[in-house]
Amino acid sequence: MQAEATKTDPSAPAAGHGALPYRSDIDGLRAVAVLGVLFYHFGVPGLGGGFVGVDVFFVISGFLIGGILWREYDCTGRIRLSQFYIRRFRRLAPAFFTMAFVTAVFAWALLLPFEFREFGKQLIASTVYLSNALFFRQAGYFDTVSEEKPLLHTWSLAVEEQFYIFLPLFILLFARNRRALLVALVACWAASLASCIALTPRLQTATFYLFPFRAWELLSGVLLAIWGCETGRRWRGSGFLSYLGLALVLVSVVAMPAGHAFPGALALVPVLGTVLLLANGCGRNHVNRLLSSRRAVFVGRISYSLYLWHWPVLTLSLYLRGGYANLAEAMAWMALSALLAWLSWRFVETPARQLRLPGLVILGGTVTASAAALALGFWLYRTDGMPDRFGPDVRPHIAASADFLQDWSRCHTPDDGPLEGLEVCPIGPEGPPRVLVWGDSHVRAFKEGLDLAAHEAATPGLILWRAGCPPLFGIHKVESAATPAEDTACSDANWQIRQSFGSLPGLEKILLIGRWTYYASGTGIGLDAANTIAIHPHQTPTRIDELQEDIVNAAAGTTVSELLDWFDEVVVLRQPPELAEYDSRLAAREAAHRDWPLARAPVTRPEILRAELAERVAASEAPWRAMAEAGAVTLIDPWPRLCDDLACHALVDGKGYYFDNNHMTNTAARDLRDLFAPVFAHDGGAGS
Repeated sequence: MQAEATKTDPSAPAAGHGALPYRSDIDGLRAVAVLGVLFYHFGVPGLGGGFVGVDVFFVISGFLIGGILWREYDCTGRIRLSQFYIRRFRRLAPAFFTMAFVTAVFAWALLLPFEFREFGKQLIASTVYLSNALFFRQAGYFDTVSEEKPLLHTWSLAVEEQFYIFLPLFILLFARNRRALLVALVACWAASLASCIALTPRLQTATFYLFPFRAWELLSGVLLAIWGCETGRRWRGSGFLSYLGLALVLVSVVAMPAGHAFPGALALVPVLGTVLLLANGCGRNHVNRLLSSRRAVFVGRISYSLYLWHWPVLTLSLYLRGGYANLAEAMAWMALSALLAWLSWRFVETPARQLRLPGLVILGGTVTASAAALALGFWLYRTDGMPDRFGPDVRPHIAASADFLQDWSRCHTPDDGPLEGLEVCPIGPEGPPRVLVWGDSHVRAFKEGLDLAAHEAATPGLILWRAGCPPLFGIHKVESAATPAEDTACSDANWQIRQSFGSLPGLEKILLIGRWTYYASGTGIGLDAANTIAIHPHQTPTRIDELQEDIVNAAAGTTVSELLDWFDEVVVLRQPPELAEYDSRLAAREAAHRDWPLARAPVTRPEILRAELAERVAASEAPWRAMAEAGAVTLIDPWPRLCDDLACHALVDGKGYYFDNNHMTNTAARDLRDLFAPVFAHDGGAGS
């Protein structure tokens, strides 16, 4: 990541005022760290903990920056902030802005508008050293969606930049009392470590991304540097400790588990290993000779540029390719990362360090580049990612890919009452609800259409929904895409809803919306075939020979029978047809990239033959059709609006109606809202 001043760096402070002797072993340690990160991100087998290379970098940065600032403070009693930040700008800004602007060019060519708009936000946040805060508010680092964020890796740079602001000012705050300064630094280290360990189980995303919970790693290096300065250490130490330190780092790189337990106490392992290597790095032993070897030092010297370039290469290549064919292809993209890193180091980093430009020129160049990056990011955000970059055949899919966000500002979670703890979402005009809409994520997809229909009928309604949770009584689900806690929450919520009806006066009708084919069959279809769900009777055990569709059918009958005790009418939405091989984002990418030589082979299909769905639909719809024929429920059928005699389509009248292979877009929900008009009518029933 961010290499610091060495004896070859003309931006280093003058001798006696913070200068540090060059240590080749530190460059070698940087090589271990950056290669761990590189191999982990590119999926090299056997290096599942390579992400801890960032933790190694944090300790190194703390050690070097802490040593520079402490020596200057020790020699002069003060810190020259202007010179410190000019050195940082000279060292870090040129390579960063080169990477950012080149990445922006390729992002312009590849990313869909919604994603390019998000890139603009990433560019703004990384320029002002707040990208860690941005990514904290979004998906986690270990989520698959992280591979669609070309500047995600700048989160760690932001943490270090925040450290560069914190440490000098902290030293100046206690500059008149050396003892108080040391005590305060140790206290900050202990508080940061304790909060990181205590909060990781509950707030892992925060402890991963945010500086206060990572400060202890940087301060571990700072405190080591201060101890060395105060005791006159020559960092020769013990060969055994060098071996132990390398073992701890390598074990972390190989075996550290990724996910919700990190950083927490697990981060102590690579941090301690790095501290031991730094504390004993000048001794004559095989470990230090290995770290000081010519190849290790070379990789260490280009480590900052390699860290900068590898992630955009990874994310944009995966975006174009859809996935690497094999390890050999991954190695080829890694080689490209290394080439770009060398070019950046040779023609950007090194000249920027060697040019003896006045501080004001460096500051002015940094401000100018920052202003350009901020302006570009703001423009991308304001223009919604420049949607006019793509032709008319791509735009319907693009529009569908971004047409999934609804306004949930009216939703609230009651603190008491029969629906206590459940998210309750009013629709239609204000007033006591007369219609209840209960279902899964398909309710979310239809929300805007339901809301419009309720407003047009002047009938207040209420939505209760939970993703992946069948609106059925007496069942328990186990889903591959959910945690055990989420599965249990589904059963608990359904039981609570079941108990609430007697305490919810004024409700006349209930509309059930669900992905019935998924629940009856137990699997997704086509592009989401890997998603599975098992449905069990809540209290009685499932018989070995009992089919899941029979369990769901029985639950459907029980549910409707109970609902008729509380509602005048039970309405059920026939599930819209599943378009097995369709996903709007994938379809948009395939259409946009069809002329790129390395683009993925098309996998999407914006239609499906009715015959392909016949068996799946028959099993899931059987109970609802039987109850409709008996007059127990009223079915709403959207198929005539989505299908012709032979097939069903993702695009209707040139508009994207599907977000993925089973969820409708907001456009579809609004266009189909007339189907729901009878549900909200005051004097009539719903019709099929």
